[in-house]
Amino acid sequence: MPHQSRSASGHDIGSDVSAAERRRLAWHLPDDFNTLPFSKREEILEWVRRVLISGSTDYRRFQAAAIRQRYAIRFPAISYGGTLSSRSITSALDCSENADSETIEDPDLLAGVVDAPPRLAMEIANLIRFKTATLTTLGFQRNGVWGEETASQKIEHLGLMFGALAASAKSIVKGYGVPLGQLTFGLLVFPGIWDWYLQWRERRRGFYTKWEEDMLSVLLSMVRPDTGWIWQHPELVQNVKPIPGLITATEIEFAQKDWHAACDVCFKHASQRSKEIQRVARVHRDPFEPIMCILEAESPLAEYRKITDEIIKRMPDEHRYPRAAAEAVRSFLMLRLGLHLGLRQKNLRQLLVCPRGHFPTSERRLEDMKRGEIRWSERDRGWEVLIPSNAFKNANSSFFGSKPFRLILPDLQDLYHYLNAYIDRHRGALLAGAEDPGTLFVKTVKTTSKDASYNQTTFYEAWRLVIQRYGIFNPYTGRGAIKGLLPHGPHNVRDVLATHILKLTGSYEQASYAIQDTPEMVANHYGRFLPQDKAALAARILNQVWEAA
Repeated sequence: MPHQSRSASGHDIGSDVSAAERRRLAWHLPDDFNTLPFSKREEILEWVRRVLISGSTDYRRFQAAAIRQRYAIRFPAISYGGTLSSRSITSALDCSENADSETIEDPDLLAGVVDAPPRLAMEIANLIRFKTATLTTLGFQRNGVWGEETASQKIEHLGLMFGALAASAKSIVKGYGVPLGQLTFGLLVFPGIWDWYLQWRERRRGFYTKWEEDMLSVLLSMVRPDTGWIWQHPELVQNVKPIPGLITATEIEFAQKDWHAACDVCFKHASQRSKEIQRVARVHRDPFEPIMCILEAESPLAEYRKITDEIIKRMPDEHRYPRAAAEAVRSFLMLRLGLHLGLRQKNLRQLLVCPRGHFPTSERRLEDMKRGEIRWSERDRGWEVLIPSNAFKNANSSFFGSKPFRLILPDLQDLYHYLNAYIDRHRGALLAGAEDPGTLFVKTVKTTSKDASYNQTTFYEAWRLVIQRYGIFNPYTGRGAIKGLLPHGPHNVRDVLATHILKLTGSYEQASYAIQDTPEMVANHYGRFLPQDKAALAARILNQVWEAA
């Protein structure tokens, strides 16, 4: 009998298919693929590529095309691996200050990702230090502090903007061709720069989105009177040179004479542009689209649970296939804990584990690490998840009230059986002797990669792979739990939980409890799923009178 959790080999796919794509496709092809007519095989391959591998949404198609056009400015000394540290920021400053003062003039810069020139790297390092330091530097003011994830995101977005300005106008990116040596944060004070970038993004995508509004909010915070970083650094204008069509010598002269007046002009311009974009912005990436068939079900949670049932159904024999069994149990627990806890990807990915019988990490230590832990509670005789409030993105939300998140996992549908087995045996099989990162979920350690810890990208891909293999119904193999489902990441579990409670109770408040957020946020994000059910909720109460008669 074919191994239910292992892809077959020897499929006649064609010699032009790479080995990596062949491995991805093999899992989703029927065992009799080679005996089928050529037209049927082409049909199956097209369906697998379109639905399972890529996910057939408009946004995914746009993203697949856009990702081939690389144009960003990279700040490797600051944001390597998506993490920030005072050491990396200091290193970037040192490198920039000691670099050769000769500027890089390259007006024909081709599309591609390039390292930031020394001056720009120094400027962004100063910005990050200003926005992430525990105490504000003496003599400066600020409003709000960036966390690690927020800072990494802002670096990426600013890198995309500077990359668009630097990319050649003759390249596929159709940038502006600004020489690398002229890139500086001083450019951001001039409205012409922002108008070009906003319109460039609109031409590239076809319409405005909330992304442009968010970028304008970043600018507003930087030129805001008194507390803005750019507002407090008038020396930035000294590095600005005229750019034909964007910045004139007259504008630069005005900014040099009165920097704060130039910031005020920019602030007013950006505020007006933000209001205009709010009026016409469209949703390009609908986060609910991949799981719409689940959210429209009468019981979204019961529908999503079918995926975990499918994993159990196809669970390999641990004694014959220990690593495959460990991966299946890991997939099962990812989804089950996601459905019970409703955590964001970061909190679920960074969740530490304390094996039964070991001394758990103190709450103060968890606060220092900004991580949660799953441990055995002798008092409650169950597995407890404890996460300090400062580990959450919305740590200051009224939901927490400065108190930690604590939940005893229910021993339902063999959850404890698989959790105990994973912690005792399967997790060790996945580590294969590699260094233990201490997190509950670890990658399968292979000869090509010794790091067992997940990062934001690899955890998303791991979840997406589970959905591809067990979640999406494949009409050609009969595997998969749900028809119409598309590949998605762990954040969609929060959508399932909030929508399920909304459909059941109609209460924004109760739905907010499931995802550790506020009723206002739930109303803004999930209200679209309630209107068609409001009448049904009211009728359920009113009909009791008629049923009793």
